[in-house]
Amino acid sequence: MEELYQLIEEKIKASGYPGEIDGNEFYNEVSDQADSKENGSYVFMIKKTDSVYYEGQMDVMDKEFDLHFIDIHDGDKVYHVDFDA
Repeated sequence: MEELYQLIEEKIKASGYPGEIDGNEFYNEVSDQADSKENGSYVFMIKKTDSVYYEGQMDVMDKEFDLHFIDIHDGDKVYHVDFDA
């Protein structure tokens, strides 16, 4: 799992996002979103602070999820991370 967390951090940093990212924490937050859903495609939002939030799209299956992209909104800036690329 450490390799997955590192890959998440690298993809987010490659988007130009200057904030701190913990791959493990990020994965757990997205996983929590998936756990509360039935199978299907979803758009979701995770609020981090008053000025930072994530919007993303994922497919939820029986025992897994596939995160397609996430947009990190930080004030007036948006950083797009494509996990399918």
